[in-house]
Amino acid sequence: MAVIGSSVALPSLGDLLSSRALRNISVYLLAFGVVVLVVDYVRILRLHKRMPPGPLPLPIIGNTHLLPKTKPWLYFEELSKSINSPVITFWIGRNPTVWINDAWSASELLDKKAQIYASRPRMVVFAELTGMHQSSDANAKQPGTNLVTMYYGDRWRVHRKITHMGVGLQQVRKYRSFQNDESRLVAYDLLRTPEEFAAHLERYATSVVSIIGFHRRVSSITDPIITEVIAVMQKAAELNVPGKSFPMLFETFPFLARLPPRLFPMMFQGLGRRRRGQEFFYALAEEAHNKDPDQPCYANQLFEEKSKYGLRQNEISSLAGNLFGAGSDTSSSTLITFVLACCAFPEVLPKAWEELDRVVGHNRSPSWEDESELVYVKAFTKEVLRWRSVAIIGGQPHAPVSDDEWNGYSIPKDTWVQGNVWAIHHNEKDFPDPDRFNPNRFLKDSPDARPFPNDKGYMTFGWGRRVCSGQGLAEQGTFITIARLLWAFNIHKALDRQGKEIPVDIYAYTDGLNMRPQPFPCRFTPRSDDIRQAIEREGRHALEDLSIYEGESARVAEFFKGSK
Repeated sequence: MAVIGSSVALPSLGDLLSSRALRNISVYLLAFGVVVLVVDYVRILRLHKRMPPGPLPLPIIGNTHLLPKTKPWLYFEELSKSINSPVITFWIGRNPTVWINDAWSASELLDKKAQIYASRPRMVVFAELTGMHQSSDANAKQPGTNLVTMYYGDRWRVHRKITHMGVGLQQVRKYRSFQNDESRLVAYDLLRTPEEFAAHLERYATSVVSIIGFHRRVSSITDPIITEVIAVMQKAAELNVPGKSFPMLFETFPFLARLPPRLFPMMFQGLGRRRRGQEFFYALAEEAHNKDPDQPCYANQLFEEKSKYGLRQNEISSLAGNLFGAGSDTSSSTLITFVLACCAFPEVLPKAWEELDRVVGHNRSPSWEDESELVYVKAFTKEVLRWRSVAIIGGQPHAPVSDDEWNGYSIPKDTWVQGNVWAIHHNEKDFPDPDRFNPNRFLKDSPDARPFPNDKGYMTFGWGRRVCSGQGLAEQGTFITIARLLWAFNIHKALDRQGKEIPVDIYAYTDGLNMRPQPFPCRFTPRSDDIRQAIEREGRHALEDLSIYEGESARVAEFFKGSK
């Protein structure tokens, strides 16, 4: 039925032309996008052909879809074996990453070519999204703030120089006295509350660094500085492990990082704690300086150098925070690994006890003067650092400052280059039966010893000009504490209610870049009554010696109160 008086508006000629124009523009944009995509993919394929071997990258996403949910270093180790190449290329989105999976290739690239592989690649998550800009120029619009992420250049050299003032090899020997006393307290604490062994080791490592940094020790395992430092460092470690979920997916799609965080707050979860850590470390440094600017500590050195180098607040924060990164979380994790190794491989302990009894005896604990004679204990310490290295992918990635050629392959400037320490330390040729804890690997005349490209026999602390600044402090403290705990205790598996040993899992580790064992129980039994008495005597003396560093931080309490 027709409706009387109704009318239908017909589109005008202008409307038709406008609609057709919009369709044409859409078609042109789509065609342009396809051309750009094809050109970019051709670039990727050409580069893929010239670089070290690896899986064929897909357009836009590269090889990100192949990443496992956890522990990608295991995947890269297997990938390296499957294509029979120690150096491989894996594409994170449109950017290639090079993974080095054996010690000899790592030495050739990162040590022998240290002047080339001295920079950092762009790190969207670990650097940009946490406010740690990477520029090496102090006059840049967004100058670098952190030595760890900073591009190689003049500003990096300034930060490295200042860091060496705190934990350089020439400095750490000055810390032996209080480091030794704090180590004595670990044995003393384990005698009284052995079930809290992980907390005691965390307190020890944090306290040593706190004395260096702020002239204040950490006396209690409940001090909030411990939980904050460990949490910040563990969060930082999680933010630099390749992955295919957020926030690490920002490395595959960097443009997403430019969008407002409010659009997807869950994707930015955890980044706030990393930023909060920067405020926390500055608060500690400022408090120590204001309390006594003449006291010899790293915080006062930072403020003394402030005007000379134009240090900004976030730079002072990062320099103070890196001190903890170099000596607290990593050192405590290494010592917890030591305990795990003792529980899992009790057969290696009697040889250490025999050496300690012969060199040291039962009436005193080991000292620095004993080090040259404690050959097996030294090898034991090296095996701890090799067996389950904390910085499992060698810390932050390197990047060449210029295009490089290696073994016929091209490695372009600014490429993400990572040493896979897990694969390096578990290479069957260098370390047969690699998951077995065997200190004999580091005894020169042992049939278990194998050649290695460096004198240390391990690559735990990285390479070249980006080697860990706290290496000397960590090695020094790890040796004296392992020597003392081996001397003091039989460290063995815990017992259940039926008196049977509770097995330990040597593969149960966290997933972050700085991995540590998952919680496990164990027992600490003093090896003799004379040793027990010596532990108690030395522990009381250590408390007296360390009393000069006692004190509480008002700023820490303030900080936590304000952050609730």
